Amino acid sequence: MLRRLFDAAVSAADPARVVPAALPPRPKGRTLVVGAGKAAAAMAHALEQAWDGPLQGLVITRYGQAVPCRRIRVVEAAHPTPDAAGLAATRQMLALLDDLSPDDLVIALISGGGSALMTAPASGVALADKQAVNDALLASGATISEINTVRKHLSAVKGGRLAARAAPARVVALLISDVPGDDPAIIASGPTVADPGSRQDAQAVLARYAIDAPASVRAWLDNPESESIKPGDARLAHVDTRIIAAPGLSLAAAADVARREGVAPVILGDAIEGEAAEVGRAFAGIARHAASAAAPFGRPCVLLSGGETTVTLRKPLDGTARGGRNVEFLLAMCLQLAGADHIHALAADTDGVDGAADIAGAIIRPETLARAAAAGLDARIFLARHDGHGFFEALGDSLVTGPTLTNVNDFRAMLIV
Repeated sequence: MLRRLFDAAVSAADPARVVPAALPPRPKGRTLVVGAGKAAAAMAHALEQAWDGPLQGLVITRYGQAVPCRRIRVVEAAHPTPDAAGLAATRQMLALLDDLSPDDLVIALISGGGSALMTAPASGVALADKQAVNDALLASGATISEINTVRKHLSAVKGGRLAARAAPARVVALLISDVPGDDPAIIASGPTVADPGSRQDAQAVLARYAIDAPASVRAWLDNPESESIKPGDARLAHVDTRIIAAPGLSLAAAADVARREGVAPVILGDAIEGEAAEVGRAFAGIARHAASAAAPFGRPCVLLSGGETTVTLRKPLDGTARGGRNVEFLLAMCLQLAGADHIHALAADTDGVDGAADIAGAIIRPETLARAAAAGLDARIFLARHDGHGFFEALGDSLVTGPTLTNVNDFRAMLIV
């Protein structure tokens, strides 16, 4: 059942389902498509299938996630660390936005992962310096909101700059949200959305996590020109931003499946953040309570949640750290449950990739720790190494979906039977 719930959550965010209904009318002038993210190619394909007029453009997606398009060029680049392919494609995308008129329409297809894929470092900041800051933030335990605060101020495209470049054309931005709270200014670092944050906020994030930023980054953030596009900017007056898929909608779809199968769904929230292992231990307590006679909703039930936890890598590491936040969550939860009866759980990233491995997540059962011990696997050691993938692969409990071509963040389901 857990896998059916996950599949329902992913299906609810399928671009083929959500893009066509959100498309604007044809303009008097040209229609240009731009965008980036793990779902960008699938979104572009869905748009092409539904659009009845002339069309051209360019979108950037993660390596291995391209979808063939006839009129929109699809470029693959690196995620989560930007690379030269993403830089070249972003520069080409920006060039497409020059010399547009008020009669033209720009459709921006934005999804999770777009912040790394759509990369154009600000003036004087080398790509290598931006990569270094990005990698340090990813390993620091900073939230996605904090990371994107820095990214916006080191970019020529984020923080509303993409839409500002397209002015005076009309811009319709279609967003698939992968962030807690569905804030359009955070999704892919808000390339079409005004940014209320400041360069001082970006500097504060670097200081908070003791990031030793390169000199070019420090110098740029000291420069007032590093400010992003602010609310009220006239260049954003003709921008229409629409969230067409989001974690909450996917949790609701999973809840519908549970009801049809006679299991009471309880949605705990779609914006849960925190250190993955700590959240896993806390959720173990929630699951134990749900399994007790005192729980108000009875059994069977399933506790659903979404959001984005973080993993702070503790050093020194021995090179085995392969675990993403979902398997880290499950490993810590499993240890806290210590084989408690009646509790099963799944945690996975809806894009099909949890961390650096091409594995979506994993599943735990009451017998997981006993099976691990029989196989000579010490779950505590794997957790200390941040190697959740190694642990669950050895047990055959990994969840492998391949790229789903969408992304509404993490999906967690705890089934109490």
